[in-house]
Amino acid sequence: MAWRIENGLALIDGRWSDAPLAVAGATLAPDGGAGAPDGGAGAPALDASGLLILPGIVDLHGDAFERHIMPRPGVRFDTKLALRDTDRQLVANGITTAFHGVTISWEPGLRSLDAARAFVSMLIDLRGSLSCDTRLHLRWETFALDEAAQVIRWLELSPSPILALNDHTTGSVLKGSIARKIGQMAERSSLSREGYMALLDHVWSRRDEVPMAIEAMTAAARAHGNVLLAHDEASPEERLRFRALGAVSSEFPLTLQTAEAARAAGEDVILGAPNVVRGGSHNGALDATDAIRQDLCTVLTSDYHYPSPLHAAFKLADGAPDRLAAIWPLVSGNPSRVARLRDRGSLGEGHRADLILVDAGDMAHPQVVATMVAGKIVYASRAIDRLPVPTLASAAE
Repeated sequence: MAWRIENGLALIDGRWSDAPLAVAGATLAPDGGAGAPDGGAGAPALDASGLLILPGIVDLHGDAFERHIMPRPGVRFDTKLALRDTDRQLVANGITTAFHGVTISWEPGLRSLDAARAFVSMLIDLRGSLSCDTRLHLRWETFALDEAAQVIRWLELSPSPILALNDHTTGSVLKGSIARKIGQMAERSSLSREGYMALLDHVWSRRDEVPMAIEAMTAAARAHGNVLLAHDEASPEERLRFRALGAVSSEFPLTLQTAEAARAAGEDVILGAPNVVRGGSHNGALDATDAIRQDLCTVLTSDYHYPSPLHAAFKLADGAPDRLAAIWPLVSGNPSRVARLRDRGSLGEGHRADLILVDAGDMAHPQVVATMVAGKIVYASRAIDRLPVPTLASAAE
């Protein structure tokens, strides 16, 4: 159906426009509505008075859904329930495209291969009924050698999953930044600390097999055209190695020098939006705000907290609309580019009508009033009275 969004301030091509925005079917119509029926004149109107109209948020890496499945260690809930609840949280926070970061590890429990199989199967079944365009981000632990064959098969799924190379094993064994999380990892795996350490020792004993497994995995990703990311790179040398394997974006680099090496090569650097909202990393990694100021971060992602991309963008803007216009690509246009989704990320004509209406009366605490995905209103907040009654009836059809 067609919509006409009026009286708002829309972010178009990096500038603010008060012209009406027309939606024809699943896409944005050209020329203020010329592509809509009757030039948009007869389309139901959404009154966006006092609201900002922004491209929908594209979230490349989010694993907060895990807390819907297992809110406490050893306490599990139904995966369908978790996915549907997560879907509501996504669109309520302005996320219109989400890549769920499913970890495939050698651990039992929440991040086991069996858990991943159940999750992937359920997502495939539910995807068509979810409000957010929900996709897969396969986070393969490089020491999960016996699980690699299944991950390679999943690379052929449509829509194409993102693949990220993760190594939390080496840090755990060598007492690096991950070692302090051993207790948390054991709880997540439903193992005792001693049992977890024994399993970790066995996995570590196969470390000589890992390089060959990485070669096979990245070759499969290149063959299937998957976006390939390298997670937690510790040095420019690691960035060089993973670049050669096809990972041309650096996800959560651990050092400033690694981020500098990626940006010097014209590559994207992905960091967490909670880092900005909280005023720093929770685990002593790069400060995302400083990295953005130095042009060392080009993409912000929800990581473990779905409200953060929206709130990070507004915090970085510090109350300045022009600054917000410059920052917003970090949560929309740039992640769309990294994911090779050229049909979204901006409010340009012909793009998918993925957009959000935001009440920015309090710039420190913006509120999503409504979310549209592919031309359909999928969320409306308590401020729904801003929308005319005929529009509500039309939306229910």
